[in-house]
Amino acid sequence: MKTNPDALLAALCVFIDDHAAPRRRIGRPPKPADAELLCLAVAQVLLGFPSARHWIRFAHARLGHLFRYLPQQSACTKRLNAARPLISQVIEALARQVPTWHDDLRLIDSTPLPRAASRETVKRSDLAGHCGYGYCRSHSRFFWGFRLYLVTTAEGMPVTWCLANPKTGEREAMAAPLERDHHLVRQGQVILADKGSAGKEFETFVSGRLGAHLVRPDRKDEPVRHGRIARVRQWIEAVIDTLKGRLSLEQHGGGTPAGAFARTGQRLPALAAGIWHNRTTGAAVKRSPIAYDH
Repeated sequence: MKTNPDALLAALCVFIDDHAAPRRRIGRPPKPADAELLCLAVAQVLLGFPSARHWIRFAHARLGHLFRYLPQQSACTKRLNAARPLISQVIEALARQVPTWHDDLRLIDSTPLPRAASRETVKRSDLAGHCGYGYCRSHSRFFWGFRLYLVTTAEGMPVTWCLANPKTGEREAMAAPLERDHHLVRQGQVILADKGSAGKEFETFVSGRLGAHLVRPDRKDEPVRHGRIARVRQWIEAVIDTLKGRLSLEQHGGGTPAGAFARTGQRLPALAAGIWHNRTTGAAVKRSPIAYDH
């Protein structure tokens, strides 16, 4: 199997049909099919088109040999916004195909997703009431938008995720995807988090509700427990860097709650599909999307 965009999209379409596509509904089948729609969304991310309008124009001109039917931009946006359950199903199905799914380690972290830079934009935005102001310690700046909370395997394969208002407590927001998808965390697994997860209530939730073990960097005001784990923490930092640097996470462009969820989620199956296909083809670097960006 070749490592190129055409091969990945063909393999992904077959995989979605076999493992994650919903049952056919009564009536005329939608065009494009759900599997083709998600493959189209993945291709948009891998080929570097943050703008949906520019992407559809490019797809009509260059990708007719891969997709039998290509919708217009408005129809594609509506279908993708409604495909949020399918996105989660595909991410989980792809994650179950890689060897690190069976490992006893899960990584969890969060990152800011700024959505506006001016007060007037904040007032007019359809995301008002969902987004909020937060502080990014990594860049020493305030922002208005969401925070993405992401759970991955050790190699960076996404497992589950959520978007939260930055004013929501970090431990509370971390607990939400773990509680919702608690079946994705097995008894005895280690969840590696950052210092923001420090707290007896959250540790009790992880150990009591999930049956897992929480490991995080030690704070200065507590006894030594886990020692220096900065090197391992860099693994998920590298995953987030790939999402932002290679897959244009911060340029998702979702202007409504449904659009923000779908456009953010669009990046995660693209990352998952790249890792899955790189493993299938025996690529040396499993998380690199470079082979699919042209």
